This record gives sequence, structure tokens and C-alpha cells, in this order.
Amino acid sequence: MSFYDNSIEFMLHDINFKTDWNNILKKSILQNISEKISENYYPPKEKIFNAFNHFDFKDLKVVILGQDCYHGLDQANGLSFSVNNGLRIPPSLRNILKELNSDLNIKRVDSDFTDLAEQGILFMNCALTVEPGKPASHLKIWEGYSNYIINYISKNSENIIFVLWGNFAKSKRSLIDTEKHFIIDGTHPSPLSSNRGGFFGTKPFSKINKKLKELGQQEIIWN
Repeated sequence: MSFYDNSIEFMLHDINFKTDWNNILKKSILQNISEKISENYYPPKEKIFNAFNHFDFKDLKVVILGQDCYHGLDQANGLSFSVNNGLRIPPSLRNILKELNSDLNIKRVDSDFTDLAEQGILFMNCALTVEPGKPASHLKIWEGYSNYIINYISKNSENIIFVLWGNFAKSKRSLIDTEKHFIIDGTHPSPLSSNRGGFFGTKPFSKINKKLKELGQQEIIWN
């Protein structure tokens, strides 16, 4: 059965969700998305909504927005900036790990961020799928849906820390109620952007933990 024979709504039913995000994600806005996506895409079907499958909505602490899925073979795992362990680490992720080491003196080994997601971090790409070898190919298809999710979080929760790296992520600031939530921003961790300044030395990880501590919440264990 090809991708065209399935709606994203069907995919949600087909995934064994462990969280109540399932109720939030099942919205009519999904109905026509699958009609615009070919059967060749990353990540695999069972990982498209991976970011939402590790904690209930009430346990959300941090949102780290990515623009697009990785478009190389086996790279995308449904968590922004993350790849499965054992794969070659993409440049942006390498810089994130470098800044983590500089910020908190943590030499993180895992490139898979599942353990971090389980602590209440939503690693959400604004495009949940991508064509192989074609970056941003599905961005316009998913952008309305990802905007809906960001806006839903803003309206239906409080004291969420939004991490916005790069101009695309920063453009989502207008969807976030800054009277209720907190924003940590910087340049994108890609080599082209980060080497121009505005990413290295910004200490986003310690800032997240400092804010969580101020809120009386459990800090993130980053290693």
C-alpha cells in the first residue's frame, strides 16, 4: 500500500501511541496532507510523530524547534536535530554537542535524543517529513500544521521554554505568548550560521536548567 492510500489520520491510528498527544494531533488539518506527499519520504511512517510519543502534554517543559527532517538515508528519526546512535553525526548536531560540552562540561555520547525527549522536551521539526535528498521539500506542506501545534501549546499550557535557533525558528515567535512562556534564541547551529557567531557561547542548556529550577521543575539531565 502506497503512502497515497493512507491519510495521516490513519497513520495516527496505526501508531501505538503511549501519550495523550494522540488526542491533540488528530485534527482535521491533517486530512489533506497525505495527498501532497509521495510514497518516498523520511522518516519511516512509525517515526513521523515520534516527538510526541514520549510524555503527556501536561509534562511538556521545553520545545526545541527544527525546520526540517534530515534528508539522508536513515538519518531522520522524528526528533529535531537527532539521529540514531551509530550514524555519522550531521554538522548541526555536532555543533549542538560541542556547545553542550562547552556550556555544561558534558561530553554526550548519544546522538539519539530519545532520553531527553522522555524528560519533557518536544524536539519538533516544522516539517514532519522530507523527500530523500531534497531538503525543505515538504516544509510548506506541513507548516500550517506545525503552526497549529505551536499555537496550541502556547494557548493551552504555561511556562514552556521555547528554543528558537535560526531565522526560521525565530519566525515562530509570533505564535508564542511571551507573557506565559519563555524564549531562548540564537543563530542556527549549522556551520554556516554558527561560525558567524550567535550560537557558540550562548549556553542554551544551562539557561534551560536555570529556568526550570526557578519554576520548581526537575532540571534536564543532558548526558
